Amino acid sequence: MNPTPCYLNTWKRFVQEGLLDGSRLNKRVMESWYRCKNANVNPYLDKGRSILQKDLFNAQKQKHSEFFDAALPYLKKISLELEESEMMALLIDGEGYVLSLAGSQRTLEEAGKINFVEGVCWTETEVGTNAIGTALEIGEAVTINGTEHYSVASHQWSCSAAPIRHEDGTILGVIDISCLADRRHPFMLGMAATAAHAIEREINVRSKRKEMELVNRCLEIIDSDEPFVVCNDKKAIVSASKPVRERFSDWRGLNVNELLSRGCYTREEQKVVSDINGEPLGTSISLREAPRKEHAGTFLSYFSYRGAAGTSEIFQKALNEMKMAANTDANVYIWGETGSGKELAARAIHEGSARRNGPFIAVNCGAIPESLMESELFGYAEGAFTGAKRRGSKGKFEQADKGTIFLDEIGEIPHAMQVALLRIIEERKVTPIGGTHDIPLDIRIISATHRDITELLRKGKIRKDLYYRLHVYPVNIPPLRERKEDIPDLFTHYKKKHQWNAECPDHFFRRLEEYHWPGNIRELFNVFERLRVLFPSGGMICEADYEPVLGALDWQSSGSPAADHCSSAPLTFREHIQKHTMMEALQKTKGNVTKAAKLAGIPRSTFYKRLQKYNL
Repeated sequence: MNPTPCYLNTWKRFVQEGLLDGSRLNKRVMESWYRCKNANVNPYLDKGRSILQKDLFNAQKQKHSEFFDAALPYLKKISLELEESEMMALLIDGEGYVLSLAGSQRTLEEAGKINFVEGVCWTETEVGTNAIGTALEIGEAVTINGTEHYSVASHQWSCSAAPIRHEDGTILGVIDISCLADRRHPFMLGMAATAAHAIEREINVRSKRKEMELVNRCLEIIDSDEPFVVCNDKKAIVSASKPVRERFSDWRGLNVNELLSRGCYTREEQKVVSDINGEPLGTSISLREAPRKEHAGTFLSYFSYRGAAGTSEIFQKALNEMKMAANTDANVYIWGETGSGKELAARAIHEGSARRNGPFIAVNCGAIPESLMESELFGYAEGAFTGAKRRGSKGKFEQADKGTIFLDEIGEIPHAMQVALLRIIEERKVTPIGGTHDIPLDIRIISATHRDITELLRKGKIRKDLYYRLHVYPVNIPPLRERKEDIPDLFTHYKKKHQWNAECPDHFFRRLEEYHWPGNIRELFNVFERLRVLFPSGGMICEADYEPVLGALDWQSSGSPAADHCSSAPLTFREHIQKHTMMEALQKTKGNVTKAAKLAGIPRSTFYKRLQKYNL
């Protein structure tokens, strides 16, 4: 990042009057100055204040020993180059404490005058804008020169720092290259970034090696028919025995506490240490399952919602309805606009119910051609028709046995199929096409539409007897425009899910709240996805960055979004394929419409028309 010249009087005017000419200052520095002012950092601070005493410093080094041991050799590798260039390098942990220094003796002595020494805390909140603290704050490499520093202590210094990340995205620490401002070098930032990348690779190699040893030490446990999991030091599951693998398809990388919240208890826990050096590797945990009758009384305590619940009263009400539904085995009907998260709600109900160990089968009834619907839902026997599989095929209902079947867009099922569906609901049996025997089913049915099912009943789109069997426990998922206060929580959820370290100012969220969101959460996440494509490394995304993305939204759309959604026809099977192809092409070309159209083999004019049609 090439810093923009910053003059002393620019700094003086800001700290004294709060006025700032943004054109004279680097964007990252400007944002940091505002953070420091809001945090009441003293701009006249002439040296670092928070220095750990010897015993506390040793404890801090021990706390971050794995990071320190992996990074220190790379600090030593560049020590000669640092000496010749009158620079110094510092290794800083994720809390902002300097763990080690190396480099020119003269530069180290000058650093000592401002307490830029081992054990000092050099974060933004301690000493204001600086390469170390700002890199920790924004999660990206940065250079701070001279009076770009917020506090006078560092006004005579030039510093470049790069964060060092674990493979899971968390920041472990920072490597910083510093020198007096009149001796600064243009390659300092590149030097810091290169060292950070090398250290990250070393840490990841060590982590994998440690994980392999952990798994090898627990091979006997993993081969057991008893439920066992093996966790690393971050409590993430790295290996599991067959019973666990069969029951939890998403076990790998799952935090063990999440597993325990799904109806398992810890029977025995044992630390696993290395045979090589005696260091702790992780933990092996023997599990036991809570008895089914014990589950029955505690369904609500196991209920979890994989999305961002938010704080809005209207969504908390919907969440409570989901919890109540999970506590029964009744048929549930979910009503919500397209993109509002109906399937997520259905999964939450399933995973919070006594059927959580069974399958969850989702079926979009609007995406299945009418000619294939019967075989898709009910399955078929061997030789039922030309081209049938040799041993037949299980339908969705049979696949959902002992679990839950989620019928999305239930209003799109033809009348003839509704009769057959009615029989399954009443008798809990299914007869495959060409079959001669009924197959008993133990299933729960959750249905959903983006239109009011009572309106479908009034218009004759759904049979009355089917309506009464599906509409047992209704759950309404509110549209995003009715819960806009949840948008910041949804942003946080998206970042966590994609391990994306981005920040946006309050104005960004105010702008999002001004929009009517006809595509609901799906449309909102599309906006976040575009920003992630444009700014993959995250950091602070400012107005000039996000306004072009927001400008592409349909701000001029008139009328009630709800009415538009209710009156719009569902996509056909062919249209679903078209939309998926376009989305994939746009993702591969990072939003370049011309390239995406060419990749998808669609004329550009047609591509633009479909963009509007599918709200992409």
